[in-house]
Amino acid sequence: MRVTLPDGKELELEDGATGADAAAAIGPGLARAALAVKVDGELRDLARPLPDGAGLEIVTDRSPEALELIRHDAAHVLATAVMELYPGVKISIGPPIEQGFYYDFEFPDGARVSEEDFARIEERMREHVKADEPFVRDDVPAAQARERFAAEGQDYKVELIDDLVRDEGVETVSLYTNGPFTDLCRGPHAPSTARVEAFKLQSTAGAYWRGDASRQMLTRIYGTAFPSKKALAEHLEQLEQARARDHRRIGREMGLFMLSDVAPGAPFWLAQGMVLHNELTRLVREENAARGYQEVRTPVLYDLELFKTSGHWDKYRENMYFTEVDEREMGLKPMNCPAHTRIYSAQRRSYRDLPIRLSEAGLVHRHEASGVLHGLLRVRAFTQDDAHIFCTEEQIEDEVLGCLDMGFRIYELFGFEPRLELSTRPDERLGDDATWDHAEAALEGAMERRGLSYEIGAGEGTFYGPKIDLHMRDSIGRSWQLGTVQLDYSMPERFELEYTGADDEPHRPVMIHRALLGSFERFIGILTEHFAGEFPVWLAPVQALVLPISDRHNDYAHEVADALRAEGLRAEVDERPESMGRKVRDAELRKVPYMLVVGDREAQARAVGLREHRKGDAGAVALDDFVARLRAETAERSA
Repeated sequence: MRVTLPDGKELELEDGATGADAAAAIGPGLARAALAVKVDGELRDLARPLPDGAGLEIVTDRSPEALELIRHDAAHVLATAVMELYPGVKISIGPPIEQGFYYDFEFPDGARVSEEDFARIEERMREHVKADEPFVRDDVPAAQARERFAAEGQDYKVELIDDLVRDEGVETVSLYTNGPFTDLCRGPHAPSTARVEAFKLQSTAGAYWRGDASRQMLTRIYGTAFPSKKALAEHLEQLEQARARDHRRIGREMGLFMLSDVAPGAPFWLAQGMVLHNELTRLVREENAARGYQEVRTPVLYDLELFKTSGHWDKYRENMYFTEVDEREMGLKPMNCPAHTRIYSAQRRSYRDLPIRLSEAGLVHRHEASGVLHGLLRVRAFTQDDAHIFCTEEQIEDEVLGCLDMGFRIYELFGFEPRLELSTRPDERLGDDATWDHAEAALEGAMERRGLSYEIGAGEGTFYGPKIDLHMRDSIGRSWQLGTVQLDYSMPERFELEYTGADDEPHRPVMIHRALLGSFERFIGILTEHFAGEFPVWLAPVQALVLPISDRHNDYAHEVADALRAEGLRAEVDERPESMGRKVRDAELRKVPYMLVVGDREAQARAVGLREHRKGDAGAVALDDFVARLRAETAERSA
């Protein structure tokens, strides 16, 4: 038999050869490093026989797939240790996730697991790793697997098998065994537990079985794993930095926002936080105005027929809020797009009117489970920097590139370098394949025309169209998805939108959905963590804090603050009867960019003693010169 390697070379093997045999045939070093193989793009165990004529790639710890593979192994090792330490425990699922892995357990009555138990569990996990126990796959009839798990009292596994048989018509399932533990699992896995070299258990949480609040509450144990101890140490250091930068703590200390049980998932913006909100709103408005957008505002509450027409009722209603008004069923909008179609259709449109660009800082509501709410990063009520463009087919590429250019301009202000991802059709979607082919090709064409590099996010598009997502990495290396540009043929069709073409005939416009911050709430949460609360001068809630040396200098301190405010700058005076050292320390904790010390000499010279956050004393500066400097930094939006 023959297989083809990534470089195009053919490798000849004995009939029935496995992935491990192929790695060994290439070289002993690769055989030792191999974790799995990709057969015609499908990730498989090394021990499985290879098909003749397949394309073959050996997966090692340097491959993109390695992390997910090792973390899946670690989840099984965790379950092995827990079942040994807690007899009678019931297991459910344990997948790899973006930052690590988890496994969900139902512990027997009286047994509780907390982070205090992690050392004991990790020690038992290390025993199984050191034992170098192979992961062995066994494909068995579904009925046989069901009988086995039923006899062991593993009800969740029985339910999973029943669902596979009923929903997918499965007759055979795969079991993986490592040491004393056997799990229902599709795989693949690395050759043995020894490849789980570096791992750490991190937290516990409650999780309803299958996310259903009417089902059993399980205990979820989270952990992470890496191919090396060095990589794990770097990750744990990043997590420590993330804890120090937690926007919820910084937001509380800086008085940016508050959260309350009276409105779960809906932040209360405080005065200092509204500065951030307003400055970002001003930035987006200026950029929109420069690009020909018309700003609009639409209602929050609508008749349900709007969402039935748009498709949100069929695809999104579980995430919406509903009420009844005058015996009419109404819903809070989860998106602004249906409302913008109503503005478009309110009057006749000509090809000469297009493109029409509508922007809105629109408040939307989406139901998120209480367990996933997280400060500003995951909320139920938020304001989008939303826009919708109605254009002709010929205008698509220019409009998409215009959206991307605006995103690049905004992200540059914060030092973000965006990474583009083309998210293609999901399984559940509106429209036929021909329309999706056309829409995906249009987005690809726009990026390729500009020579932009991008990745493919297969199946990650919205239910109504493909999109370009813009991702960035923050100051400690975490990846965030920020903006999105979405192409939509479905909604104009569903709302029967039209324009009169040059041929005097009706035509259907194309709709582009665009949000570059995503939402003001989430973006401010990300910025707070990225800058650790030390915002650029133009964005800082308080740009300058005036510190009078004694009470007799208060009048001049207010004169300084008034001079700054007269130029639209944000200044406060600290009149507290505290020592100058205390005032400076408190200003540093508040992360104020500039501290202006004023005493007799400064008052006589109409100057300020300038101190810069983290940098210290910068010497005496004429007041007018400092005002001009701060005004320029603010106008330039310097990073």
